[in-house]
Amino acid sequence: MRMNSALQAAIDLTAGAAGGAACVVTGQPFDTAKVKMQTFPDMYKGIVDCFVKTHKQVGFRGLYRGTTPALVANIAENSVLFMCYGFCQQIVRKIVGVDRKTKLSDLQNATAGSFASAFAALVLCPTELVKCRLQTMHEMQLSGKIMQGHNTAWSVVKGVLQKDGPLGFYHGLLSTLLREVPGYFFFFGGYELSRTFFASGRSKDELGPIPLLLSGGIGGSCLWIAVYPVDCVKSRIQVLSMTGKQIGFMRTFASIVKNEGVFALYSGLKPTMIRAFLANGALFLAYEYSRKLMMDQIESY
Repeated sequence: MRMNSALQAAIDLTAGAAGGAACVVTGQPFDTAKVKMQTFPDMYKGIVDCFVKTHKQVGFRGLYRGTTPALVANIAENSVLFMCYGFCQQIVRKIVGVDRKTKLSDLQNATAGSFASAFAALVLCPTELVKCRLQTMHEMQLSGKIMQGHNTAWSVVKGVLQKDGPLGFYHGLLSTLLREVPGYFFFFGGYELSRTFFASGRSKDELGPIPLLLSGGIGGSCLWIAVYPVDCVKSRIQVLSMTGKQIGFMRTFASIVKNEGVFALYSGLKPTMIRAFLANGALFLAYEYSRKLMMDQIESY
């Protein structure tokens, strides 16, 4: 069967959804620890302390608080990301003046991924806001910032709509874009460069599961090392906006540095790096194999 643009987009979207689901299933407890430590750095001494206290206070399920919106967020983000990645690769080919079937360089693929992330941020921001608020609801109550918390994703959604209206879901959009656009340049760049290294002159499409897992893990690690302070500011804005109108990105950034020091911007980095390697390795493995399976099925007709 002849592959057209719409069919290719549908395959990329579906494979991206599979990758997003694998990412959440693998890394959710570490993501919960990251958000808690970013927003309330004085409450936890480290990742182990965060896990132990969360387990004692709200049980094991506390580490999976926000899983539903996280699944929605990651499936939506990665579906849009990988679909737009295919389109952006074609745009990059037109800009550099090569045929639509020409393989792009690793740098060109990284640029296409960076462009695609801007579209993904528009669907990610609302769902990630709900996820971050659910993950830190217990700490918000403990610190006295709110009197009564929300226990479900739907109750958080209703609270946002009642307080701020539909635009309330876009608290932290600027910081999300500031994280995604440069971050995904390093994400796809790290992934493609790693695949090139492991391929050693062979086609990258021939790589097995272990090199794909390692390449995905390296790509995810490159993303978070590059943009972690921006993500810390984003988490603060999205969570603390529950208490009232939150100051913007630059003022939040300056406030953290002035009152807590530069290292506060790196609170939760350890669980993030563990999660980044494991979850993004799973993401790319699921994406590449599901995409290859669908492409093979289409080509067999």
